[in-house]
Amino acid sequence: MGNLIWHEYARLVSLTASVYTIWAAFWGILYRKYFWDFVGGIVRSPGGIQPSPNASVMIAIIVKAPVLQIFALILGLGLVAVEYPAPFLKGTVFQRSLIIKIMMLLVQSIVAILFYQGTNGGLWSMIAMGCYIRAVIKGEKMEVAKENRGRGGKA
Repeated sequence: MGNLIWHEYARLVSLTASVYTIWAAFWGILYRKYFWDFVGGIVRSPGGIQPSPNASVMIAIIVKAPVLQIFALILGLGLVAVEYPAPFLKGTVFQRSLIIKIMMLLVQSIVAILFYQGTNGGLWSMIAMGCYIRAVIKGEKMEVAKENRGRGGKA
């Protein structure tokens, strides 16, 4: 039985999470709902839980104007371009660096978990981030990064 190559597994999970986040952002633009509205919410007899007045900022950037959904869409498209990789990003530091990918996944998971449709994409982004962290801890290097050693200015 072979060894698991963590950065390859994390790449596939990250691609899946990013595509899911893109899809969720489209649906989040159409059906806007603040996911954490039940925290501190007020239970009304006809109408269910209504968000707390303290969540007015989140309601403004999720429900009234889909700012977070559009930002999640842009992040998801950026991560797909980095992970696939797009021809203009092939061999660049964005495509080779595992740390940059971890940071992009962290931002994507935080943004996506705030709106209702993006929670699964946010959770899978955290899983991909954990797999990339495992790859960094194990000292894995990407093949593209190994090929570019010693080629000053041609990476």
